[in-house]
Amino acid sequence: MNPRQASLNFILFTVFLDVLGIGLMIPVLPSLIGTLTDSSVLQAYWFGLLATTYGVMQFFCTPLLGALSDRYGRRPVLLLSIFGLGMSYIVTALTYSLWLLLATRLVSGATGATFSVANAYVADITSPEQRGKAFGQIGAAFGVGFIFGPMIGGSLSAIDLRLPFLVAAALSLANWLYGYFVLPESLAPTKRSAINWRKANPFGALMHLGKLKGVGQLVLVFCCSALAQFILQNTWVLYTEFRFGWRPQDNGIALFVVGMTSAITQGVLMATLLKRFGELKLAIIGMLSAGIINIAYGLTTHTQLLYVLILMNFLSFAVNPALQSFISKAASEHEQGLTQGALNAINSIMIIIAPLIGTFLLAQISHLDADNWLMGITFFVCAGLHLLGAILTWRHFRLLKSTS
Repeated sequence: MNPRQASLNFILFTVFLDVLGIGLMIPVLPSLIGTLTDSSVLQAYWFGLLATTYGVMQFFCTPLLGALSDRYGRRPVLLLSIFGLGMSYIVTALTYSLWLLLATRLVSGATGATFSVANAYVADITSPEQRGKAFGQIGAAFGVGFIFGPMIGGSLSAIDLRLPFLVAAALSLANWLYGYFVLPESLAPTKRSAINWRKANPFGALMHLGKLKGVGQLVLVFCCSALAQFILQNTWVLYTEFRFGWRPQDNGIALFVVGMTSAITQGVLMATLLKRFGELKLAIIGMLSAGIINIAYGLTTHTQLLYVLILMNFLSFAVNPALQSFISKAASEHEQGLTQGALNAINSIMIIIAPLIGTFLLAQISHLDADNWLMGITFFVCAGLHLLGAILTWRHFRLLKSTS
C-alpha cells in the first residue's frame, strides 16, 4: 500500500472513531437533560442552549485551528481536537449540573475542528481529480460511525444513562493515543504558510471563501444545506419523543438506518454519481430529493414510514461532499486548511442558528396532538431550505455555463 493511501486510511479510521463517540451520545443527551429539568419545554430550551453554545465555540475556533494547521501542520491540531473531545465526555458523564454541562460544550466546541483539519489533510494527499471521491470516503467513514454510534449509545443507555458518555470518552482517548503514535504529518514544511490573522478569524475566513473563483453564491447554498441538516439533527430525537413516544433505543435504531444509508451513498455510490452527474448537478438533484422527502417526514404519522423515507432520501447525503469538492478545487494547496476551516465556520454558524429555530418550534408544538400536521413544522422548514438551495445551485450552474 502506498503511503498516501495508508495516510488516507488512517484519517478515515480517525473520523470513524470520532463520529462513533459522538454518535453514542446523540440519542442520549436529550434524555440526560430531561432528568435535570422539570418539563418538556425546559428540556427543549436547555437542549437548544447546549447545541447553540457548541456552535458558537466552533464558529470562532475552527477557522483559527484550520489556519494553525496551515502553519504548524495537521497532526498537532488533530491530536489537540481529539483529546479535548475525550475530556469533555468524561465531565459530561460525571456532572449533575446543567451549568457544568454547558461548560463542557464550550470545551468540545472549541476543540471540535477534527473534521475541518481532516478534510484539509485529505486535500493535502489527493489530486484535485480524486478529491471528490476522497471527501465521499470521509463522509462514508462519518456515516459508518453514525451507523453504530447511536445504536450502541441507545443500548448502553438502557443499562445506565451516563454509560454512553464514558464509552465515548474511552474511544476518543484511544483514538488520541493511536494518532499520537501512528499519524504522519501531511503538510510539508515548504508548503506551510504564516498565519494571516485577518483571515484566521471566522469573518475573515468567510470573506476568503467568498472570493474563491467560481464559488460565488454556492456559499449561500452550503448555508442552506447545512442549516437544514442541523435543524434535522437537533430536533429528530426530541421530535420522535414528542410525536411517537420513542425512547433512546428506538432512536438508536433509526439513526443506525440513517448512518447506513449515508455510508452506502458516500462510500459506494459517490464516485459513480459524480461521474454521471458532476458536482453541481448532483447537488441540485440531492437537494430536490431532500425537499420532497422532508415534506413527507413532517406529514407522516406512521413510524414505519419514517424508515422508508430515510432510505428514499439517499441522494441528500451526496450534496455536501459534492459542494465541498467543488469549493476545495477553487482553493490553492496553501489554503486548504483555511478553506476547510471556513466551510466549518459556516457549519458552526448553522449549528448556532439551527437549535434556535428547531428547538423553539418544537417547544411551541410540544403540547399538540400527535396527529396534528403542525407537529412536522421543523421538517417543512428544512424542505424549504433544500428547495431554495437547489434553485440557487441551478442558477449558479447556468451562470458558469454561460461564461465558460
